[in-house]
Amino acid sequence: MTKETNNFRPTHRILAVTKNGKKKFWQPIGALWSHADGKDFNQRLDYLPLNNAEIVVRAIDEDAQAEGNGGAQ
Repeated sequence: MTKETNNFRPTHRILAVTKNGKKKFWQPIGALWSHADGKDFNQRLDYLPLNNAEIVVRAIDEDAQAEGNGGAQ
């Protein structure tokens, strides 16, 4: 078994998406990254979603993150 180098930085953002009419609100609530063995994922939730929020896991887009929106649309 080969072991990959992992810097343990989040690779995905966890978001709670709620709707108000036609408008959607994307709230970052946590992060996801590959486990050291490369087979599983670690997850950290900073907040718990409420109000029937849809949970979305989205890959972190480095370009969008540099612009300050974290990749959410």
